[in-house]
Amino acid sequence: MSSKERPTLGGTRIKTRKRNIAAPLDPAAFSDAVVQIYLDNAGDLEHIAKSIESSDLNFSRYGDTFFEVVFTGGRTQPGTTKPDEGERHPYSIIECEPKREVILPSVIYIQKILRRRPFLIKNLENVMRKFLQSLELFEENERKKLAIFTALAFSQKLSGLPPETVFQPLLKDNLVAKGLVLSFITDFFKEYLIDNSLDDLISILKRGKVEDNLLEIFPPTKRTNESFSEHFRKEGLVALVEYNEKKIFEVKLKEMKSALTTQITEEADISEVIENVKVRVRDAKLPDIEVIRVLWDVLMDAVQWSGKNQQQNANSALRQVKTWAELLNTFCTTGKLELELMYKVQMQCYEDAKLMKLFPEIIRSLYEQDVLAEDTILHWFRKGTNTKGRQTFVKALEPFVNWLEEAEEEE
Repeated sequence: MSSKERPTLGGTRIKTRKRNIAAPLDPAAFSDAVVQIYLDNAGDLEHIAKSIESSDLNFSRYGDTFFEVVFTGGRTQPGTTKPDEGERHPYSIIECEPKREVILPSVIYIQKILRRRPFLIKNLENVMRKFLQSLELFEENERKKLAIFTALAFSQKLSGLPPETVFQPLLKDNLVAKGLVLSFITDFFKEYLIDNSLDDLISILKRGKVEDNLLEIFPPTKRTNESFSEHFRKEGLVALVEYNEKKIFEVKLKEMKSALTTQITEEADISEVIENVKVRVRDAKLPDIEVIRVLWDVLMDAVQWSGKNQQQNANSALRQVKTWAELLNTFCTTGKLELELMYKVQMQCYEDAKLMKLFPEIIRSLYEQDVLAEDTILHWFRKGTNTKGRQTFVKALEPFVNWLEEAEEEE
């Protein structure tokens, strides 16, 4: 064999690598075809859905384009909401009246399409995110239609619109600053609450991760709880205002409880503790009854309980009452508040087995420290309205009440 000759593999087939030949991307032609279906059926969504179902259009490739046609009547320019060249139809969501009865059929129509082609769910999400991030490019009336559509979509549990898809894209600084987000969300709330409860609304807000920061939908200059209440009260959403106020109250109450717990645990000077509570009560406008409940909870939570040793538990609880009696006295200023404290003690002793037998001793200690007046104790004994463990506690407290009544007679 010559050194210049090359060896060959006789009878061996040489495989050549095939290239993946992709069909040319032509979203314009797809858009025109979908538009034609709308025009051929004169906007009748039921017939349009049937025509789309029987078509051989490539929805898997042009899903985003399909929803652009549904919402705007035609294809939009890449990265914008502006119309692109090509055919358009007048039956889109943006072109219809801003009324729920007009927009609802489109929601049902999209639901039908998604049931047949569930892979389009992601495309609906993509298009909605793009539109919501570009609210400023729509007219006010068009934004209202988008808000109504979104509310109805949630009411109908439309696939492809998880709450985070709607709420998170909205929280862009420029949209919030211009008041566009507040306007959109207000329209959304009002429409959604027509068919759904406030609890349903709070649920989707939680899933959308905005329930804890609703103030962020307000422009920075109006981002206050007062503005929140004023705005939504004016819009007739009183239930939402009351919910928010209750939540604010719970947060402030929790903050006071946390600060008080720290001071009690660190055995801070009692005058300092009293002043701290007064400031928080004044600033947060906390109701006196809630303050009494928090004070007792914090004091008892700080007790070092010893398990089943009743005497040690009694000594610890009574020592705590004596130590912080001045704190309780400062805020138990009326017979009504004293009675509330007795109910609080009653409930704690009823719910905690290790404290069940301590009720009369705690009440007596509170009396001796001038936290509870004789009249309050007698009122609870004779006319108390809390039934939890009442029969047991009345019997346990009877010897002490008899002593009070005898002392009163002697006087």
